[in-house]
Amino acid sequence: MSLQYYERLSNKNKAYLWHPFTQMKDYNRSDPLIIERGEGVRLFDVQGNAYFDGFSSVWLNVHGHNIPELNKAITDQLGQLAHSTLLGMANVPAIELAEKLIQLAPSGLNKVFYSDSGATGVEIAIKMAFQYWHNQGCHQKKSFITMNQAYHGDTIGAVSVGAIPLYHDVFRPMLFPSHTIPYPYAYRHKDGAAGAKEATLTALRTLLETRSEEVAALIVEPIVQGASGIIVMPPGCLREMALLCRQYDVLFIADEVATGFGRTGAMFACDLEGVSPDLMVIGKGLTGGYLPVAATLATDEIYDAFYADYEEQKTFFHGHSFTGNPLGCAVAIASLKLFEERNLLTTVRTNASFVERKLHMLTERPHVGEIRQKGLMIGIELVRDKASREPYDWADRIGVRVTMRARELGLLTRPLGNVVVFIPPLASTSDELDAMLDILAESIIDVTEGDAA
Repeated sequence: MSLQYYERLSNKNKAYLWHPFTQMKDYNRSDPLIIERGEGVRLFDVQGNAYFDGFSSVWLNVHGHNIPELNKAITDQLGQLAHSTLLGMANVPAIELAEKLIQLAPSGLNKVFYSDSGATGVEIAIKMAFQYWHNQGCHQKKSFITMNQAYHGDTIGAVSVGAIPLYHDVFRPMLFPSHTIPYPYAYRHKDGAAGAKEATLTALRTLLETRSEEVAALIVEPIVQGASGIIVMPPGCLREMALLCRQYDVLFIADEVATGFGRTGAMFACDLEGVSPDLMVIGKGLTGGYLPVAATLATDEIYDAFYADYEEQKTFFHGHSFTGNPLGCAVAIASLKLFEERNLLTTVRTNASFVERKLHMLTERPHVGEIRQKGLMIGIELVRDKASREPYDWADRIGVRVTMRARELGLLTRPLGNVVVFIPPLASTSDELDAMLDILAESIIDVTEGDAA
């Protein structure tokens, strides 16, 4: 494309678009990256430059871009039906996908409620938990437990159980209060993994001993807390948290929006510790990264609390216009079929081992504090001083600078403060991962050890 064409798009971008999680004053000072097409694990801008999709287009791409089987699933369904409401009626793909999800989900989750994003799926789980107790006459159980630095989406309910000050504090006057316990952050705990795990479990146990009669549910990002910096739970922590909730009659909500569909090496992160939640939220990888479909899965016990005569008014009065969209459900079915045909979970585990070995080259670099990994979710925490673990100041923009250098070298990703994220498409080959990791390492070294460090 001509430079004139790019400049025209760039000007329109700056004139009309407001980008998410973006300070537009900064953004409008630079030339924007404008993506035109995708092929496999690469994205191409309007000027013809190719980039590895090193963060799966915000953690959701599974098989790559422009996949023939997924394209065909959408066009075939388009020839039948683009959309029909799920309010009081059904459609074929929504039914077939629901059956498949129940077959794959942790045991006990037998009902599927569709939505269109992870945040709305969380909103639904929160409202279901609240009304579950209300429908049973337990009106005092109306508060929630969340975890420090949690991120569950950007709707009001999801923000109410969020705990990242930078994102959430400005909205506090609008929110309902939640109880907060620490997520086990081993690298930043004086007693390491064991101390971090014990601190989390002790805080949860103490809270439940004193307040369980008023708590509706605990919501947790299982095994990996994403937006806080890819924090990985010590083994056994998730299982013990679930057991404590059972003991004190508090519902357990697993937010698997980021961790689900193979990202951690299991179909769902809960599977890694044999945990069966009362409610589970899924999204992102559900459609292979193609269309916005999410779902909240519930147990029969939850469902049955709403199952009553019309006059009892126990109906769950919640829904979205595009709930159970046939195009999205059709491509989700096709994506799950590719999981099976290509034995993708085994590939993820094999590739995760390769990535772990390859990243070992960074462990001795002077500003790499910790490399955290579960499956193909990787966070590299950069520090000013390795010995003291002193973090870089926010104003240093160290993560931003590393990702901008990576973009110059042909890799796209986004930072989480001082943590550089690497979350490639699950279907990436070892050669592709090798090339991506070489760029990532070069970018970290250039920025943290170069002349401009």
